[in-house]
Amino acid sequence: MKSKTLACLLAFCCATVSLSAQHNKFTVFGYFAGRATMIDSFPVEKLTHLCFSFTHLKGNHMALMNARDSASLIRCVAQKKRNPNLKVIVSLGGWTGCFTCSEVFSTDSARKQFASSAKQLLQDFGADGIDLDWEYPTIKGAPGHPYSPDDKEHFTQLIKTLRDSLGKQKEISFAAGGFSKYINESVDWKAVAPLVNRINLMTYDLITGYDTVTGHHTALYSTPQQPESCDNAVKMLLAKKVPARKLLIGAAFYARIWENVAPDNDGLRGHGKFFRGISYSGFNRFLSTDSGFVYHWDTATAAPYLYNASKKWFVTFDDSTSITRKMNYVIQHKLNGIMFWQLADDRFTNGLLDVIDEVKRKR
Repeated sequence: MKSKTLACLLAFCCATVSLSAQHNKFTVFGYFAGRATMIDSFPVEKLTHLCFSFTHLKGNHMALMNARDSASLIRCVAQKKRNPNLKVIVSLGGWTGCFTCSEVFSTDSARKQFASSAKQLLQDFGADGIDLDWEYPTIKGAPGHPYSPDDKEHFTQLIKTLRDSLGKQKEISFAAGGFSKYINESVDWKAVAPLVNRINLMTYDLITGYDTVTGHHTALYSTPQQPESCDNAVKMLLAKKVPARKLLIGAAFYARIWENVAPDNDGLRGHGKFFRGISYSGFNRFLSTDSGFVYHWDTATAAPYLYNASKKWFVTFDDSTSITRKMNYVIQHKLNGIMFWQLADDRFTNGLLDVIDEVKRKR
């Protein structure tokens, strides 16, 4: 009886430890597309995943395009010395980096060649997984990029081929559009979700540089005037039976600026022309109150914005307040975590990654 009781006690303790470890898992997934030497200055101890961006297709193979990119990936992998639990992921594509994706991934033989090259690249550099940033299967993405109705099935087959090639030890994720058309048309969620470790929802650029009416490019909640938001994307995917534990919502470490925007409603939902983006690290220098920028908080969307009446500039962005709200949303809905584009836009100290880490530690 004593041995049986001890065995039961041990089993209970192991189960408790296992559940506790599972509860403590919270992914902080940071893309990085900066200079190789920059990575040393960021607090990578606060990341669970560092995603080198980007590799590209060279023929049917996943490839680093130059020595600078190789040096940057080597430097990313070297961060494991500072953070032994860090996973280094290698991303393919980007907004203008997947011109041949539709064609290459349309055949079984090319998909197998790609998967084999991805496996070799991960082995050569000591990386832990692959992230696919194909913008977008099936629907229009970057201007001039080919796309096809068949991309949806080909994307599914690509994920299956990668999983067969990489096995269970390497991670697979993909950057998913955070807007309704992508969610409804680009991916066979039922087939793909079980095969990937996580889905990185790009819940930013929801108002794009092609839009002539201003709005929140990374809103947490929807309004009748702006239906696209983090919450909308999550609810759509949960309705499609995608597990919450696979989903990460995206935060923006940069602002988008529109010019020639009239002062009505402090520029929100006004007409204008996209001007430029600006990194969070430059906010104090370029978007200060001394320069005429006035801060506003939209309670309905849980998103901040700035308006400069003299310049007629409207600015949409994430800040410490909106990212705290996003973190609490992730915790409330038991999602996998948060991801962001991108680390090189942050401040070396007192940045948005620090905000993410502070909320994570308090949860």
